[in-house]
Amino acid sequence: MLNPFTSSLSQPLSAVIGAWVVMTAPAIALEVRVSPEQPRLGETLSVLVETDAEQAPTVTARGRSYETFAVGQNRYRAFIPTTPLDSPGSFSIEAQSAGQRQRVDVPLGDRNFTIQEIWLSPSVNAITGTDYEFDRMDDLKATVTPERLWTGSFIHPSDGPITTPYGVRRYYNGVWAENYYHRGLDYGAPTGAPVVAAARGRVALVGTVSQGFELHGNSVGIDHGQGVTTIYIHLSQIEVQEGQMVEAGEVIGRVGSTGISTGPHLHWGVYVNGECVDPAPWLGLGLK
Repeated sequence: MLNPFTSSLSQPLSAVIGAWVVMTAPAIALEVRVSPEQPRLGETLSVLVETDAEQAPTVTARGRSYETFAVGQNRYRAFIPTTPLDSPGSFSIEAQSAGQRQRVDVPLGDRNFTIQEIWLSPSVNAITGTDYEFDRMDDLKATVTPERLWTGSFIHPSDGPITTPYGVRRYYNGVWAENYYHRGLDYGAPTGAPVVAAARGRVALVGTVSQGFELHGNSVGIDHGQGVTTIYIHLSQIEVQEGQMVEAGEVIGRVGSTGISTGPHLHWGVYVNGECVDPAPWLGLGLK
């Protein structure tokens, strides 16, 4: 009686290899799409990955990994922020899934950001903020909740006109602020005017001047899920509590001039995976 093991070895090598090939699992399909296809500095890149692998894919750019979240059957999405401090040119994104890799290069376009000169009094210029204030803000920006809490486009958080756009570069008291850019949109409005949530989310931060928010003033931060957060600062009043769920358009506070501020206004910022992006596209993205 033939030993089945020795019998298989006595077969032609091609037959053994052929049997092995038939038993090998097929390659995992992987497809990556990036939008917008021609982004500019400050815009958020939406990376859609389709794969038939069982585990969620990973996405990397600029040496950093970004978490992906399911948006459908075998479809995942990651958000990658860009800022005015990035270099324009080819921007490489790589997706990996079950040993398969795909790289996409998109042209990151330059932008001309306004330059301002700001002169602060010695007393105001001496304000440096507190560790508590910075730690709370850093925690908010680093928040990545798996659940997507918002639907559709974001809305303006104030009815006032935009007085300072995103990305403005500045000289402070004649000195160029090397790593500074205006991280959000400023809305001019009178003290006490309502400030509303730009999208559905959970209040993750309530900070007050009395707690040490010297730079930002009275502040509210909202977690919208999947690495997207918004901040509302310089408020005169706060009308929400940490942990509270709010809907788009719900009043969360009132315009003020607390913290370092030259007059009543709302500063609104949108953060994606810790980086402040241009809020304007989020007002029309319609992401669901």
